[in-house]
Amino acid sequence: MAEDIDALPKGAGVWGQTIAGLMLIPALGACLWAYGEVADTSVTDGERRPAACSGGDSGKPQTPQTPTPQTPTPRAADDEDRRVTGEQLCQALNRPDLARLLGTPGEIATSASGSDGFLSLGGGSIQDLATPTSQVEFETYTVSLAATYDRLPVKGSDARLLWDGARPRTVLGRPAVVYAQSTVAISFRLDGSDAYTGTGAPARVLSVAKDAEDSGGSFELAMWREDGTVPDDTVLLRVAEQVLPTIPGW
Repeated sequence: MAEDIDALPKGAGVWGQTIAGLMLIPALGACLWAYGEVADTSVTDGERRPAACSGGDSGKPQTPQTPTPQTPTPRAADDEDRRVTGEQLCQALNRPDLARLLGTPGEIATSASGSDGFLSLGGGSIQDLATPTSQVEFETYTVSLAATYDRLPVKGSDARLLWDGARPRTVLGRPAVVYAQSTVAISFRLDGSDAYTGTGAPARVLSVAKDAEDSGGSFELAMWREDGTVPDDTVLLRVAEQVLPTIPGW
């Protein structure tokens, strides 16, 4: 028996993905949890119940830190104070009317999760980047919401994206870009034999600057369909306009 999972490649925002060419698969453990959550939303007492957010564990190894005499810069400290968690992103995304916003009223969330990962870019002076993410799955759509803290502007990234059809926009008064990306399909067998990865469903992604000044970092909303058709940008923008303002610190 085999299970198939679609997931977005994990990277440090649109600039980071362009510059570094990073195509990392999100933690398989989170995918396995999502599969388990699907089972948890089966019929109970004759009623299917929407999945609630779960997760939030850090993806960064918790190793003892050696104290250093360095003092964080005011901006670094401010950035840390303003960071959102995967759980907070999940709570913003997993709203009661999300299915209606997607144009699939009547569907219920089969899984919902948030995680607090880190992306290591390597190099002596480059620190790990916090990459909190969340994901909510329905029968028709899967929607993900992530935050990037790469301090790189969104404006102009459309000219350097590796994917076709990138278009600059203004969303909720902030610079944004909409682009296409393919998910990574992960097929694994429950008997423990080798997993297979390949190109999955096409996704549409909206990257929105964290502030109107586009001072660096972004929120990224992505969606893809179970039937493999390309999601409508109208749906993507409709969800963004309702979900993004509910993120803490927006």
